[in-house]
Amino acid sequence: MRAQRLQLPLQTLSLVVGFMVWVIISSLMPFIKKDIQLSANQIALVTAVPVILGSLMRILLGYWTNKFGARTIFFISFLIIIFPVFYISTADSMMDLIIGGLVLGMGGAVFSIGVTSLPKYYPKERHGFVNGIYGAGNIGTAITSFSAPILANTFGWQTAVRLFLIPVILFALLNFLLGDRKEPRVRNPLTEQIKGVYKNEKLWFLSLFYFITFGSFVAFTVYLPNFLVSNFKLTSVDAGLRTAGFITLATLLRPVGGWLGDKFNPFLILFFVFGGLTLSGVLLSFSPNITLYSIGCLTVAFCAGIGNGTIFKLVPYYFTNQAGIVNGIVSAMGGLGGFFPPLVLSAVFNMTGHYAIGFMSLAMFALASFVIVVWMYYLERLSLETKIMENVGQSMMVTNPKGVIEKVNRAFTKVTGYEPDEVEGKNPNILQSGKHDQKFYEKMWASIQKEGYWQGEIWNKRKNGETYLEWLTISEVRNDAGEVKYYLGLFSDITEKRS
Repeated sequence: MRAQRLQLPLQTLSLVVGFMVWVIISSLMPFIKKDIQLSANQIALVTAVPVILGSLMRILLGYWTNKFGARTIFFISFLIIIFPVFYISTADSMMDLIIGGLVLGMGGAVFSIGVTSLPKYYPKERHGFVNGIYGAGNIGTAITSFSAPILANTFGWQTAVRLFLIPVILFALLNFLLGDRKEPRVRNPLTEQIKGVYKNEKLWFLSLFYFITFGSFVAFTVYLPNFLVSNFKLTSVDAGLRTAGFITLATLLRPVGGWLGDKFNPFLILFFVFGGLTLSGVLLSFSPNITLYSIGCLTVAFCAGIGNGTIFKLVPYYFTNQAGIVNGIVSAMGGLGGFFPPLVLSAVFNMTGHYAIGFMSLAMFALASFVIVVWMYYLERLSLETKIMENVGQSMMVTNPKGVIEKVNRAFTKVTGYEPDEVEGKNPNILQSGKHDQKFYEKMWASIQKEGYWQGEIWNKRKNGETYLEWLTISEVRNDAGEVKYYLGLFSDITEKRS
């Protein structure tokens, strides 16, 4: 039990360390480029490379976490990270930075370990908040953005990089000693899990959402330090402080997003997230001064932080049995969302002399996501209404204003013997028993038109020709304009009660 209680703080702090080393290169780029000559395109490539492995490895780490447990995967991951941290500290060429940066991506990949492991220890209604707390480990990027330039000013950038070996080795040992050895395991084959989810459109919608929200967070994290120095002539330390502020705001809001996802409909939260990202993308595309630029960046931080927390509330909601592989795929797409923007922004600037098209693309993707969220929200409501109808104990029949059957439930089939495809699109008179005359039905509909409903006993006929007595209630269903859109019939078989 003690080991279980330790997992949230241990794994969250482990993520902090992973993210600290993940952004070493981008945080120190203003210092590195003084010793290693790099063009603007080369800088964009070098700072984006760590995102590649940090994204793609998330799929495997999520799967392996379910299979072997977070303790083992965190331990091995930190052992691997030791190599690129030391190698980068000795780099003297662009190729050294690319090789080291590629393996350094493991620091970002560890994200999928915790989001796969931690929900096993908590009830579903707390998954959003717990994953939000864990995701606050993003603060590791802020720590590096703030501290690395100061350390580089004092000791040189090579020594500053080596100092990050200390927390990496420390948390490798802490996970080995304090990690939960009895974590529940899921041993389904990887191909089986992928086959179980890849055709589900919700997986790809969630991936797109995280591609935008987490991708924005990562892209601005690696892009801001050098951009602020190059375009607004800020000092490296000042640029690092502003980047740290961006990261801190986005990170602190991540648990808030998870908590909001627990308390309210997550789709309503995402309405505001993607609406805000759309507006901020438009603002940044006009290349504003430093004040307006800061407002645009902080809006991105606010929306990305809330969105990152909310989206991972939806993953276990939709994918209970495949959470490991889905967490890996969604988080991988988020990481890739941070790989492309710096390269796109650099290419756009080289072609046009400004960044407008690059930032406008953020607005366009965010707007597309907003539309999808609206669609998913109403689809979810429709699905809920369908599930309620299917599980109502009473027999239910829905007709349009012309009296054509549009929907029936399982209880209807049980009483009448008719399958849905045998009655939907037809008139309810197929159920008439012949025991009531025309005046009976005229009186019934007169009551419905006057009172809005009718209730009483009626004899009807099953598919097999057997007549039965039912207690029937017919009600009008009107829209906001007061027009009748449906008639809803609820009935119960009371033949045995009468006999």
